[in-house]
Amino acid sequence: MHTTLGPGGPAVSRLGLGCMSMTGSYGRTDPDEAAATVLEALESGVTMFDTGDFYGDGANEELLGRTLAPHRGRALLATKTGVRRTAEGLVPAGSPDDLRRACEASLRRLRTDHIDLYYLARIDPAVPVEESVGALVDLVDQGKVGRIGLSEVSAATLARAHAVHPISAVQTEYSLWERHVENDVLPAIRSIGATLVAYSPLGRGLLTGAVRATTRYEPGDFRATAPRYNGDDLASNLAVVDAITRVAAAKGATPARIALAWLLTRGSDVVPIPGSSRRPHLRDNLAALDLRLSATDLGDIDDAVPATGARGARYGDHGTALIDR
Repeated sequence: MHTTLGPGGPAVSRLGLGCMSMTGSYGRTDPDEAAATVLEALESGVTMFDTGDFYGDGANEELLGRTLAPHRGRALLATKTGVRRTAEGLVPAGSPDDLRRACEASLRRLRTDHIDLYYLARIDPAVPVEESVGALVDLVDQGKVGRIGLSEVSAATLARAHAVHPISAVQTEYSLWERHVENDVLPAIRSIGATLVAYSPLGRGLLTGAVRATTRYEPGDFRATAPRYNGDDLASNLAVVDAITRVAAAKGATPARIALAWLLTRGSDVVPIPGSSRRPHLRDNLAALDLRLSATDLGDIDDAVPATGARGARYGDHGTALIDR
């Protein structure tokens, strides 16, 4: 199953592969298993592989680069920049000089001469978005970047950026319990014919049923610092997961398949990129492509999820401050 990336863009698989978890964002990782997962995804028809230069301080891009280099013509590489890691956390880095340096470093780590889809990961409040996008346009003109994307932007910022150069994709969190994008951003995306790339479509693992109230996150696990995955917020959200699990059981499916199949009903311009660093999880996610949800199923899902979605903020205070509004 394929769709098109932006207006007149290349064909991409209906599900991509989010690679962030392959280098430690959710605890310990196995690089060999991660690489095997990438290759199995490729052989299973996945064409979009999503990374970022700040995932594992470049280690994520390096893993993808050495794994996919022999198969470069079959893979659409999407990476992100525009932030840098400090002792205090990520900070914006969206100046033209920042973006040019970042692109050169990503090209080296990815072992390629061009990036198919290059995202501005966050908007730098100190740099007009027109300047940041203009720098990306220069990279397009030089043949180093194919298409430009944005991540976590408001509808107004998207319009300003698109006035400088066509935006092919917007990446943001979107799942059956995180639907903020439907208010303003998704209509804006559709007005320009871009693609919505949905990250965390499985609620950072919670919608799979793998996390319980007794779960203790490993050192380095992002979820340990995010309100939604802790305390009373987590308890409330686990009740939603239990309800989705019951819907899945009635369909003879896993909760992950239900969550992804639901997203696939939102339109052919929505491409979920579930993250997985293990082959069994990848296989379960890909099985969602064959799961058909009836009107009754969709109604049961709506009944299981509160209209307000998940309880609690997606990020801690520092991460929330980086999101464009």
